[in-house]
Amino acid sequence: MAGEKILIVDDEKPINDLIRSYITREGFIPFSAYNGAEALVLIQSEKPDLIILDIMLPDIEGIDLCLEIRKTNNSPILFLSCKSEEIDKIIALSVGGDDYISKPFLPGELIARIKAHLRRQKTSINAMSAPKEEIHEFLGLVVNMQTREVHANGQHTNLTAKEFDILKLLIENPKRIFTADQIFELIWKTNSLGNDARTVMVYISTLRKKLEISPEGTKYILSIRGVGYKFNHKLLESR
Repeated sequence: MAGEKILIVDDEKPINDLIRSYITREGFIPFSAYNGAEALVLIQSEKPDLIILDIMLPDIEGIDLCLEIRKTNNSPILFLSCKSEEIDKIIALSVGGDDYISKPFLPGELIARIKAHLRRQKTSINAMSAPKEEIHEFLGLVVNMQTREVHANGQHTNLTAKEFDILKLLIENPKRIFTADQIFELIWKTNSLGNDARTVMVYISTLRKKLEISPEGTKYILSIRGVGYKFNHKLLESR
């Protein structure tokens, strides 16, 4: 962990310089601001990975600055303050702060907290940028919900967007029976006028022809007489 940008917002130059020296030794890239206006400019231009923010600034309260920062930036904010009352910490954390350290502080504690928040932020970003692959496997059928790829009996099967959406709806609700009108409303995102059942029937018929190519005549989509359609969850193999 090195090379991350850290913005120090503190109007006391000796403290600002001291923190700069601590984080520079750890391989981080420091930026200094001595008031709220300078901080907002640097946040916009440098996009820091973490912000160290003093509660008391000459032009704006740190609490108010935090609220402004949170409108456009989600980087961890670590508050510094001479105040140590519980209510001050609660307020700081409630407006979007991630941590609170009272002055004077130990250099080792400051660095440890910085690294902990950066690790947490990195883990969170990685989790969001790499969504889990959701694959459903049934007897003779494999459906990838992310890539929208379908393989029936070992063969790639091309489905239209609406065909896949219907299949996805039925797979994700395997024990639920949907009427044709319900399917139409959920997939076409509009109220059924009562004569849309025919449209759904055509799509279901086409889906069956594309999916049920197994020589055993496997039935993936079941018709429930007088009610509607459901997925044959008994064919579930894994996942």
